Amino acid sequence: MPYDLVIRQARLRRQPAGLWDLAVDQGRIVAIAERVTDAAGLELDAAGGLVTESFVNPHLHLCKVYTRPLLDEATLRGYHAEGMGGAMTTIEAAARVKEQYAEAWLIKNVRRAVAQAALHGNLHIRALADVDPLARLEGLRALLRAREEFRGLVTVQVAAFAQDGLARAPGAAELMRQAMALGADVAAGIPWIEYTDADLQAHVRAIFDLAQQHGTDVSMLVDDAGDPGLRSLETVAVEAIRRGWQGRVLAHHARAMALYPEPYFQKVAALLRQARLAVITDPHTGPLHARVKDLLAAGVTVALGQDDISDGYYPFGRNNLLEVAFLAAHLLWMTTNPELETLYDMITGRAAEAMHVPDHRLAVGAPANLVVLEAPDVLEALRAHAAPRFVISGGRLLDRAPLEAVARTGDWPA
Repeated sequence: MPYDLVIRQARLRRQPAGLWDLAVDQGRIVAIAERVTDAAGLELDAAGGLVTESFVNPHLHLCKVYTRPLLDEATLRGYHAEGMGGAMTTIEAAARVKEQYAEAWLIKNVRRAVAQAALHGNLHIRALADVDPLARLEGLRALLRAREEFRGLVTVQVAAFAQDGLARAPGAAELMRQAMALGADVAAGIPWIEYTDADLQAHVRAIFDLAQQHGTDVSMLVDDAGDPGLRSLETVAVEAIRRGWQGRVLAHHARAMALYPEPYFQKVAALLRQARLAVITDPHTGPLHARVKDLLAAGVTVALGQDDISDGYYPFGRNNLLEVAFLAAHLLWMTTNPELETLYDMITGRAAEAMHVPDHRLAVGAPANLVVLEAPDVLEALRAHAAPRFVISGGRLLDRAPLEAVARTGDWPA
């Protein structure tokens, strides 16, 4: 057969109206035409459904998934309190669950979440693993194991994450060094959680040191509370510029931005552009969020993330990025057709750009990581936020049955 796979009767974004065929061979898209005349080893009928590049999740606390039953109600309420003034206290309370961390049970939770990602067409994830004296390296080891188990199905970027700070958590810095040596893909920090400005700045420098030593990207959770005086986003952007690490840093949350005075916001936006620093926002997991529309208008790359799945910070979540975008449409009041298209970009191309997923687009020559949706367009896709009819990973049709079993049990079928 000339092709490995042909998808027929598809609707495409940013193409003239009508139905299109796509041919895939050796893991790449090799033809897009109104009619691909040659046959293939496998042919799929899109039946007029929308076909796009697959979904990308640049922010997931994967070591924490499904730990919600281990937490008390007071902890669960704290992060969502009005104004988010008690966010730091909630993070401290939620950390208690990590005393129970063990790779043997964490890996089952992790597998369930990654299998759900695959079933929903989410084929690239930046996954944070807490690294601190409570979590030790148990969560990181579970994520590294899942990265290998799902290789070829879902690409998992493992981020070693100093969740409890560095100065605040003696021993965390050494554990972070060990985590990077074990093969973490990203160095991740949370500078705003430190007690002093001096410790905050030292935290930022330490994470960039690790990234430069290992040649990795940086993820920083910044200003995740209702305090307009929080300034770690600015510190991270300036450090990226000083280090020549432009385009290699993600800032997650930045919720305090919602309270910034306008002149300071404009200054920060200019720094973000200069640092080519992308902002990852998860408006569904907290009552404050980054100023998404203003950031987009300022030319800053913004993407959406899942953030949490059934843990101390969020009760729901399925690694379904269409669901995340559906929620964001309401919370951000992005409801016009162009804004819905932008939201779709924020869970596909813009998220891929932030994570450095190469050539993630629906175009001839690009890797064939695709979703075939039931819906005919973006509006209907967001309205239903249903799992795709078909998911193509690396040019191959995903077999749903074993993934559904893993999503239920956390174990691979025998």
